[in-house]
Amino acid sequence: MKSLVTDGKGGLQVAELSRPVYNDFQALVKMESCGLCRGTDTKLIQGKFKGFDTYPAVLGHEGAGRVIEKGAAVTSFEIGDLVLLPFLEGTADETYHSGWGAFSEYAVIGDAKALIAAGKGPGHPLFSEAYYAQQVVPPDIPPVEAAMIVTFREVLAACHRFGFKAGENAVIFGAGPVGLTFIKFAKLLGLGPIAVSVNRDEKIAEAMEAGADYVFNSTKCDIVPAIRTVFPDGVDYTVDAIGDNQVLAQSMELVRDGGRICCYGVSSELKMELDWSKAAYNWSLHFVQWPSKLEESECYEQVLSWIRSGDLVLSDYISDVLDFSDIGSLGDYLEKGRISKKLIVRFGAS
Repeated sequence: MKSLVTDGKGGLQVAELSRPVYNDFQALVKMESCGLCRGTDTKLIQGKFKGFDTYPAVLGHEGAGRVIEKGAAVTSFEIGDLVLLPFLEGTADETYHSGWGAFSEYAVIGDAKALIAAGKGPGHPLFSEAYYAQQVVPPDIPPVEAAMIVTFREVLAACHRFGFKAGENAVIFGAGPVGLTFIKFAKLLGLGPIAVSVNRDEKIAEAMEAGADYVFNSTKCDIVPAIRTVFPDGVDYTVDAIGDNQVLAQSMELVRDGGRICCYGVSSELKMELDWSKAAYNWSLHFVQWPSKLEESECYEQVLSWIRSGDLVLSDYISDVLDFSDIGSLGDYLEKGRISKKLIVRFGAS
């Protein structure tokens, strides 16, 4: 099979790997779509993802794949099911490492329920927490759009971790696919008013459409006093949805007494000096940058409910679709084009 591999120095290539093997509690899937994650994939390409140093690495984790074979003990999946979050497991190739590996033609999923029923649950060598979140996609959701659900579940789980409460207000920094999702979910969870900081005028309309009450272009105004005009007493939550340490510094001047600075975006700079001389006396800094797959799985039904009600339109968050046959040009694509929302890689028909 073909897989997209990075050397961690900015380089990308399409490599030939053996198809993964699977055990009795796993299934083989043929990939149908996978989203590009700026927080993970682009930092792996640059060699700047915290704690990761095994290169060359196969990229991709926001995928959906179709079950084509399954192990004898699998009960939760059927041949033909489209399943979220396949990963690259079971490869015999010692040259390449898994950067989760869903930018591959084939990947593997595991049956959490079957493993638990067999006494091989959490803590057992065969079990992975990721299996909780490898859930079947309803047949009426197109495979390309299905990949977006991975982001939705991650963000909703983070909203719960951050403690979002109806009636409280928030400032969200960034209006890419993750930022737009935070805006939408904050509104659906009853928060407001919601202010958003963007860095391009074309993002203003997108943020407003997602549910923002106020949007400021940080390249055209001093963002802290601008937001303070709306929230003179400070805000309940600031959310870094881009991974920029400057956001944490700015949040010091925005968060109210007892408020929370919420860091979701993964910065490539892993240390900074915080100056809280202008902050309230009581506040908390909360990092949620490694989502719990169990918590994500518990958000799935709510995400599907919002999709069913029309409150959440998957295609609204996708700006670019790239065929896997052109995946080798992704590096040029990233350099030359500005991806405003989510880029989804589409694989060939099964």
